Amino acid sequence: MKIRHVDHVGMVVNDLEAAKAFFVDLGFTFVGQTTVEGEWVGRVIGLKNVRSDIVMLQAPDGQVNLELSKFHQPEVIDGNKPAVSNMLGLRHIAFQVEDLEGIVAALDKKGRKLVGDIQTYEDAWKLCYVRGPEGILIELAEQLEK
Repeated sequence: MKIRHVDHVGMVVNDLEAAKAFFVDLGFTFVGQTTVEGEWVGRVIGLKNVRSDIVMLQAPDGQVNLELSKFHQPEVIDGNKPAVSNMLGLRHIAFQVEDLEGIVAALDKKGRKLVGDIQTYEDAWKLCYVRGPEGILIELAEQLEK
């Protein structure tokens, strides 16, 4: 028994289009959209009377997908947004990028702000956190040339 690789990361959002646009702006490719409902999906995720719209996006390198879900039924439970970086649980997704400053500038023009500052770690990585729609927290990491 072994895990082969990460297939996708799932996020529940209220504004599916805003979340989709955020990740497309980061370079993700729209793969498809569907609605899932019925007993079968409820049995998988442990809920009853499920109806959810799902958007699948693929990372630029094709290695992982993001699944964005907008639940119509059952009613969404409001989480702890915007969560801080040291709160228990899944907090952020990190993306290795090229031209971190360029990405940050483009996101800033769309109203997405840095959580803190851009920092350099041991002359090896340039790092920052950006908050997306619905409190989504991402880390951008650019490996520096030596």
